Amino acid sequence: MTGFPRSPKLTRAGLVLIDPDSGAVTRIIALQYASDTLTRSVKAQAVESEGQRAHPLRLTGPAIETITLEAELDATDQLEFPDRNQATVETGLFPALAALESLLQPTVAQLERQNTQRKAGSFSITPAETPLALFVWSRNRVVPVRISELSITEEFFDPALNPIRARASLTMRVLSVEDLGFDHRGGGLFMAYLQGKEALAARAAAGQLGALGLEGVPT
Repeated sequence: MTGFPRSPKLTRAGLVLIDPDSGAVTRIIALQYASDTLTRSVKAQAVESEGQRAHPLRLTGPAIETITLEAELDATDQLEFPDRNQATVETGLFPALAALESLLQPTVAQLERQNTQRKAGSFSITPAETPLALFVWSRNRVVPVRISELSITEEFFDPALNPIRARASLTMRVLSVEDLGFDHRGGGLFMAYLQGKEALAARAAAGQLGALGLEGVPT
């Protein structure tokens, strides 16, 4: 926010972690300064050609969507009020960066459990499961994702070498009902996301053939 009293309150983007079973929010990671750009790749899942017979208009499932963005983190504002931000004074941006990294890391408890299973000679090692992550970019975009890649650039440091400014590049794969299933809580959230897209598409202004230089569709 700026110092002007009538400046609009800016909505932040972020990640909300929820328990897939109960739906309880376990953590909210707000991106302090949202990216100026957001890149989305949407790849259709189409029926592959079989011999000489092709099915170019048939889809086998939801499109594969990938979201990429870069967010900025800056502890300067918090450091101006050290009495109110003791954690930032002591550790800088380490907690915020660690929270992002935790989305790609199994916990210590999960790793220890897997090690115990190996020592016991278990034939099946239980994979580590992360909380369900929802990417939130305005009210119109709340979608389940898996963080596939995270790149962090730490730019400035305090005298104790705690990072006080950083950039985080995130690559996220949207999780659809094909990944999670219709009965999974995340599957329901994806269907709501897709339904929202359909509603927005219905509001798009209709084009006219004349604007394309056509009087009608060729037959």
